[in-house]
Formats: sequence, C-alpha cells, structure tokens
Amino acid sequence: MSAPAPPGPPAAPPEPPVPDPRRRRVGWFAPLAAGAAVLLCGAPVSSLVQGAGWLGHAGTVVALVTGVGLLVGRAHGVLVTGAQVLAVFGLLTALFTDAGLFGVIPGPSAFAEFGDLLAGAAPQVETGTPPVPATPEVLFLITGAFGLLAVAVYAVTLSAGAPAAAGVPLLALFAVPTSLADELLPWWVVATGACGFGLLLLTRDGARRQLPAGMAVTAVAVVLALVIGSAASMVGTSGRFTGGSAGGAGGAIGLTPFTALRGQLTRADETELFRVTGLPRPQYLRALTLRDFAPAGGWQAGAPDPGVPLTGPLPADISPPGEDVTVEIENVGFRDYWLPLYGSPLAVSDLPEDTWAYDRRSGTAYTTRPRREDGWQQRALLPAPTAEQLHAASDRSDVDPAYLATEGVDPRVVALAAEVTAGSSSDFDRSLALLDWFTGPGSQFRYSLQTAPGNGDDALVEFLTLGRAGYCEQFASAMAIMLRTLGVPARVAVGFTAGTDTGTYRSVGTSDAHAWVEAFFPGYGWVPFDPTPLTDGRALVPPYVQEARDQAGGLDQRSPADELTPDQLPHGGADAPAAMPPVAGPQPGSPATPEGPGFPLYVPLVLLAAVLAGLVPAGVRTLSRRRRLTAAAAGGPAAVRAGWEELLAESADRGVGSAPSDTVRAAARRLVREHQLDAAAQDALRDVVGAVEASWYGGRHPGPGELSGPLQAVRAAITAGSRRTLRETLLPRSALDRVTLGRRRSQTRPDHDMTAPSS
Repeated sequence: MSAPAPPGPPAAPPEPPVPDPRRRRVGWFAPLAAGAAVLLCGAPVSSLVQGAGWLGHAGTVVALVTGVGLLVGRAHGVLVTGAQVLAVFGLLTALFTDAGLFGVIPGPSAFAEFGDLLAGAAPQVETGTPPVPATPEVLFLITGAFGLLAVAVYAVTLSAGAPAAAGVPLLALFAVPTSLADELLPWWVVATGACGFGLLLLTRDGARRQLPAGMAVTAVAVVLALVIGSAASMVGTSGRFTGGSAGGAGGAIGLTPFTALRGQLTRADETELFRVTGLPRPQYLRALTLRDFAPAGGWQAGAPDPGVPLTGPLPADISPPGEDVTVEIENVGFRDYWLPLYGSPLAVSDLPEDTWAYDRRSGTAYTTRPRREDGWQQRALLPAPTAEQLHAASDRSDVDPAYLATEGVDPRVVALAAEVTAGSSSDFDRSLALLDWFTGPGSQFRYSLQTAPGNGDDALVEFLTLGRAGYCEQFASAMAIMLRTLGVPARVAVGFTAGTDTGTYRSVGTSDAHAWVEAFFPGYGWVPFDPTPLTDGRALVPPYVQEARDQAGGLDQRSPADELTPDQLPHGGADAPAAMPPVAGPQPGSPATPEGPGFPLYVPLVLLAAVLAGLVPAGVRTLSRRRRLTAAAAGGPAAVRAGWEELLAESADRGVGSAPSDTVRAAARRLVREHQLDAAAQDALRDVVGAVEASWYGGRHPGPGELSGPLQAVRAAITAGSRRTLRETLLPRSALDRVTLGRRRSQTRPDHDMTAPSS
C-alpha cells in the first residue's frame, strides 16, 4: 500500500480575512498607556497629601480599571465603561466600608457610608493647608477621583478612539491639585504631566511608528514648560489680595485665617522656619490678628488698612512700660503674605522698600503676594505691664468698637462667660478667670488635633459645652468671644510661640505655629493671654499673669508634673497634645507619621493572588506547548498527533478555531486562509498534513526530528501573521476551550477529495 499523496494547494487562492464588526481587538499597549498617563498626570497630588499612601490607593484603582478593560475589551464600549465603574465602586466598598455584599458589592448601606466619607472630606479640603493628613476621607476622595478619571480616559482613548481628547480630563487632574498647592511645585511634576500626555498620544493608530519624533517633541515641550514655569513662578497659590498694595488701599483677602495654622501643626515632619537672636526672653511672634467674628463662619481675616511702608517710621499711639530691644530674624523656610513681628514694632530694616506695609490698627505687616525674605532686623518694644497696672486699666473710650462686636453670638456662650467670671471686679480679673477655667488644674478641657476644624458659633458652643477638646484655634476663639461678651475688647492673634533655645539662637519651626488671645487695656495696648493648655514645656506665662497668681496665693496653673521637655513630646510641637497614658506605637523621639490609616496590607496580597490566578491559563498553555513540541520532535506514533494539536492550538489562541467536523485538509485550508500563510509556510503545512495522513492511515510514522522543521515554520508564520492581544496571551482559548483537541483529532479524517499536488 503506497503512502497517500501529500495535500495539494488550496482549491481557491487565499483571501484576506474579513474582520468581524462585532469583535473588537484591543491590544495591551493602549490600555496600559492610558492608565500610566492618569498616574503621571496625578503627580501634583503628592504636594497635597502627606506620605505615599495615596499613591497605593491611586495605583490600585487605576490598575483595576485597566485590568477590567483588558479582560472585557472585546465588548461594546458602553459595557466596558459600565464594568469599569462597577469595579471602582467595588474597590471603594472593599477598602472603605463594612457594608458591602461579599465585601465588594455596594448596597444602600455602603452608599450611605460613601456619603459620610464625602461629607467628612469636604471640611478637610476646604480648611486644610497642604499637605493634609492621609485620613480615610481624603483617601476615599483620591481613590474615587482617580478611578473615575481612569474610566473616562480609557473610554475616550480606546472606546472613542480619540486619545488627544483624553487630555481634557488629564488637564483637570493636573490643574486642580496644582491650583491648591501652597508652594511652587517641583520641576519633575511638570515633566511627569507632559510625559503622561505624550504617552497617551502614542496610542493613536500608527503613532508608534513615529516614536522617535514623538519623543523629541515631548522632550522639547517639557523643557519649554520648565523654562516658562520657572520664569513665571505662578504655580501654586492659597489665596490673593484682590486689591491694594504695600502702600495703597487694601482689598479682600482670599485666605482662611486658620488653614495655614492647622496645616503647620499636622505636618508629618518638623521644619525650621526662623532663627532669632537678640531676644532677651521668650515672646510670641505675631503674624496677623483677627478682629471680625461671623457666627456662621468664625473668625475672618478682614482687609488691612492702607498702612504705611514697613521700612519707614512706624506710628505708635501709646508708649507702655517695657523693654526696647533689637532683634535679628533669619528666615529659614517661611513664605507668606504676612511678616511676623515681635511686640510693638518701632522700626524694621533689611527689607526691600515699597514691598511691605504696616497696618497699625491690626499690628501686622503684609504684602500683596506671598514672599520669602532672607531675613530682617526689628526694633521692638516688649510691653511689660504689672498686674496692678492692668487691674487699674478700665477706660475703653479709645478702642475701636469693632473689637467689642458680639452680634449673633449664642446666648449660651454669653451666660457661660458670666458664670465663669462671677465675682471678678476688673477686666484683668475677668481675663484671669477665663484663663484659669481653660488651663487650671481642675479644667475639663484638653488639647487635641483630632477635632474637626471650625470656630463658628455652633462649633464654639459644642466645644464649650460638650466636646471640650480642641487645639489652639478653638481655645483662642472661645476666650476672645467670651471676653467680648463681658465688655473686654479682644482679638485673636496667629503666629508662633517662642520656639527652642539652642544656646546661640532661638529656633522657631512649624510645630510652634499657634493662636492666642490679645485683650486691650488702655495705656498698655494689646496684652496677650494664652488659654490653650499646652504641656510641652514651651507655654508662655506672661509676668503679669504669674504675678497675679502669686498675689492670690496660687501656683502656676500648669502643674510641673505635667511639664514635658520638647524632646519628650510625641509630636514635638508647641501645640502637642496633653500628656496621655503610654500606648503602643511609635516611641517619643521617633519620626512622626501622617495621620490616618496606612495602606491595607491585604490589598496587595489580594492583587497578587488575582495576578497569579490570572496567569494560570497562560502557564497551562506554555506547559502544553512544550509537551507537544517535545513529543513531535521525538517521532513515532504520538508525534503527528502532538504536532497537529499544537498547530490548531496556536490558531485557536489567535481567534481562529476549527470545527469538530473539519477534516485535516479542511482545517489546513482554514489555516492558510485566515492567517494568510505565505508560499513557504504553505509548503511546510503540506509536509505536516502529509505526515499526519501517512501516520494515521498508512502506518508510516515520522522519525526523530523529522516533523520539527515543518511545525516550526508553520507556527512562526501563524505567529507573525496574527499578533495576540494581552487578553489572548493571559487567557488562551486553547486552554479554556471545553472541546479538547484530542476530541477534534478523533473527528478529523483524510479528505480524499483534496487535490494532490501536481508533479
């Protein structure tokens, strides 16, 4: 019996495959580029949030959106977007709520928790000064925003096929945190944003053929952006004077007075701001004062008076008893609208002329745009009235009535102030009574940075009657309002405590940021009182307060047992929390960490497990390929079956399957047609089909290595003609098909109608 003739050429010339309009082929590059562009353009968020925990959340949600897009990319664009949105909400449910079905499916309770998280994030965004702590509310906002933006960029780039238009949501992602940043952003932020958009443009069809030119254009754009940005110096702002100048009329101030204060106190790291020499004793360093109180919004920074040049003669209405000193202030890291000053300024030098103005009414120096000066010299009068002098000061005729305004203050605050100061006979006695109520040994108040910001009327009532916990904002705000209800002119001062004496100079840093009360006493001016119960060793007790307590037979209301040196503080700041029982966690002196939870450890473990699970089909396919090719190379009866199954598997992995009813030659014609095999590959395929038929029906089996060459030639042609998508690589159809290739083999048979090759 002679061996069957090898198969002839296909009955019809190969025809190019007709694409199925219902089948969308999505490569791996465009989805990954879209996800990377979102993360690159989100780099400015690093200036808004403390630590790197936000990046883990952002990277996780972007990777999830990209992965879902790759897995269901063949579906209609609307279905892809819907699946991605559901995945984002599932991740938010898993990370931030305990109310999801199976942990990831959001229900009504989960959406209620979403609303609470958004409501909690709003005041932190509105009142916080960057970088803010990575609280759960802030991380929820970041995760949701990055997720939805990634969905939008994916839809515009891939579903709509308009990668350039995806620059609109990317611009929003880049511009919003940039506009909220207090300081100029580092150069690399601009570079990453430009690279992100440039990478997105490479997803356009045919763009990768222009990769060298595209990289050159992107590089030039980055350089130009850096040069123009460094010249303009306009990136990053937290407010503006909308009118006025150093010597002209003032305008409105776009600045919430306590945002910078809280932002300094909640920083994860301590930063030195000033080095002061020539100061004879610890003093408050005042930056600005607040006169206007609005019940709905709290203390407001009003427009400053036109003022006079700060470097010229400074007017003074009174000359209280005190010490005339000259102080040198070296600026290490402070940039703002306000120039901090000591006591009653008499003269300021070493500053640019016509840049800074001095408002006598508020006692502050200001400029129209944030500036950072190298340093300045100040001649100041440090008032030192005695307790007897303040007891006798009672005439209020020469004070601005605005410092007595109490319109809209809750009656409960008025009644409480009267109760606390009952029996006090002078303004000074009333001030001391309130001071001792807040800071005395029997006080029910405690210091805490965990309280929500706010000094409006409702917030103060809650602080005074229920919570009784807050930081210097609440204490100073409450005492100043209570003094006004008693007829004592008062205002809130914002600045810094005395800092730390290094032996050569006093070092003032971010943790020394503070707010206190200044009450007006005729003939002596504005006299400071500090109602915040500081226990960090840096609290200032003015001589007149200590003198009055000694006269009353009392001791300093801050118990020496509660005093801590700065090195013993958990936070290391002037407004550090009151002494608490030891708890597990970082020991004193260890680096501070941002507030809020760290990134959940189970998230990367779950992602790793998901990645490993996703690699299982590809691993099975790789093992099958090696096993079949080894068997084909070994020769013998099993060689042709293994080789033929491997060719069908390679074709199925690229979307071209074979019907169970196909004969060997019918399947061969399908391979030629669908994969557009060239002449050399067709000759190799004839050799394979001939070997299959000879083995199955003629009993002549190939020898060792005889089948390897033709198999490799056909496989290489199939691979070159039909690139696999990432989804097809990770989830090969041959490994997932329920109909085994062995079953296909049993149903295939020689096609005796195939034309033998001509001689």
